[in-house]
Parts: sequence; C-alpha cells; structure tokens
Amino acid sequence: MANTKVKKTTKKNVATGYVSIQSTFNNTIISICDENGELLVQGSPAVVGFKGSKRSTAFAATKAAMHAGEIAVKKYGLKEVKVVIKGPGAGRNAAVKGLDSVGIKVTQLIDKTPLPHNGCRPRKLPRK
Repeated sequence: MANTKVKKTTKKNVATGYVSIQSTFNNTIISICDENGELLVQGSPAVVGFKGSKRSTAFAATKAAMHAGEIAVKKYGLKEVKVVIKGPGAGRNAAVKGLDSVGIKVTQLIDKTPLPHNGCRPRKLPRK
C-alpha cells in the first residue's frame, strides 16, 4: 500500500475581504477574496440555476451574489468587504444589493470599468 497523506483543512475565520464583480452583457461573475487576495467563494447566475439569456438579468445577479455571500458568511464569518466593479452589464448594482441583503457590510465601492482613453481606431462606417 502506498503512503497517502491526508491534507487537513483548517477553518479560516475572515472578517474583512474583497468582492470583485465582473458584469458583462451576458453574465455576472462574483468573486469573494480575503485580504491577501486568496479566493474564498465564487458565484455566477449559472450556479444558482439561470440558463441562457436569463443570466444577464439584474435579478439573476442579485441571486448569485446572495448565494455567494451566504456561503462566505457561514463558512468564513465574513462581515465587511470592499467591492470592485468591472464592466457595463445589468448586474452591476444588483449584485451589490444582493451582498448587502445577506448582511455583509460594504465599506468601499470602487468602479474599475475599463474605458479607452482614445485607444483603438473605430472601424470604417458602412456606406449608405
């Protein structure tokens, strides 16, 4: 028989952390990390049960954020977070409301949506 080492997992107790919300036109991805940036919980509308075009709605983003927030509170004891939002989608503000309804206190709200500072030239307009 081969020697196999069993890794013991210790229950982390994290009071503060970061939440990164990436909101596109098709989906919303919520990542909850601790102070060091290590991922604790990740969620999206597909995990909760939304499929297809329903994933892009604000309601789906709220439910996904609530689901991820509940896991973070129960498993890690998360209380306060700083929220970083990226992207133009419909689930931007809805995901923050979902985190707030779970009982997580939002201390800071940062918008890091990538905006071009007149970068690439737009494509040629079609003739009429």
